[in-house]
Order: sequence, then C-alpha cells, then structure tokens
Amino acid sequence: MDFFSLFLIAFGLSMDSFAVSVSSGLMLPGIRFNKALIIAFSLAFFQGLMPFLGWMMGIGLQEYLKPIDHWVAFILLAFLGIKMIYESTKHKDARTTFNPLNPTVLITMSVATSIDALIVGMSLSFISMPETLLWIAVLMPVLIIGSVTFVMSMLGILFGKKVGNRFGKRMEMLGGVVLIIIGIRILAEHLLL
Repeated sequence: MDFFSLFLIAFGLSMDSFAVSVSSGLMLPGIRFNKALIIAFSLAFFQGLMPFLGWMMGIGLQEYLKPIDHWVAFILLAFLGIKMIYESTKHKDARTTFNPLNPTVLITMSVATSIDALIVGMSLSFISMPETLLWIAVLMPVLIIGSVTFVMSMLGILFGKKVGNRFGKRMEMLGGVVLIIIGIRILAEHLLL
C-alpha cells in the first residue's frame, strides 16, 4: 500500500477523533496545551494501536468482530453524546462532572473512535508480502494513522476551545449531538452496506 493511500485512510479514520476533540475543547474551554496533549495522545495512541491489534487478530476473528463493531462504536458514542447533552442543561457546577480528561471518559472516547481502525488492521493481514517487509508494512500504517490522528485531534481541541468561548452551553450541546451523529453514521454505514 502506497504512502498516499495510507495518508487518505489515516485522514478518514481521524475524522471521528477530530469531532471528539472538538467536543473536548467545547467542554474544557480553558484547557491548556499540556492537557490537550493528553487527549490528543490518547486518541492517537488507540487509533494507531488498533490497526496493529487488528493485524495481530488476523483473518480468524474478522468474521466475529465485523458484525458488532458498528454497534459497539454506536453505543459508546451515543452514551457519551447523551451525557454531554444532559450535562449541558445543568448549572455550571454540575456540568463539570463530564470531563474529557477523566481517564474513564478519555479511554471510552479513544476506543469508540478507533474501532474502525481495528478493521483496517485486519485488512492488512490479507496483504501477502515477503516476511522481511511484513513488519514495515504493519508499522508504517500504525505510525501514519497515529500521527495524523494526533495532529487532527490537537486542531479539533483548539477549534472547540475557540468556538466554546463564544457560544458556551449551546456548543456543549452541539458537541453531544456531534458524538451521537458520528455513532449513527458508523451504524448506518455498516447496516446499509
């Protein structure tokens, strides 16, 4: 697989992480650079790790995971989106309970946005190549996908932070709606194909 194709795949996979990052920036309008790095790194780490895990799982598990991956992503993103919408209707003090920097929330967001990357990794196991090039063929997508996701996540947090300062609660609600839409899109893509 050539570099340009890998970059396009990475860019496509990073869109969910970008949207989640925008939501995170909306939830934390005063977020500092080092905290934004934590969110971006977590999203990029899981987005880069999943293709490797998918490759390791190989053909044997693909038929078992493929039927439910979209449901898992939908449930996780819908849950986070509904929680964000609910929190946006609360007073300022009550809304701080939903924190994208909370390890449980952060890992849930990271896993939910990287499930498609797991399937991409499984598809890598179908590519036949000499044993000497195999690790390069697996590590290259992992590095590219992780790097692109990191950059897109940082940009998403910055965008969410800037917009959040101007529009407040309505943008938090919009962030929750965006997460739900991403979940529905993932579900619809898989159900319609």
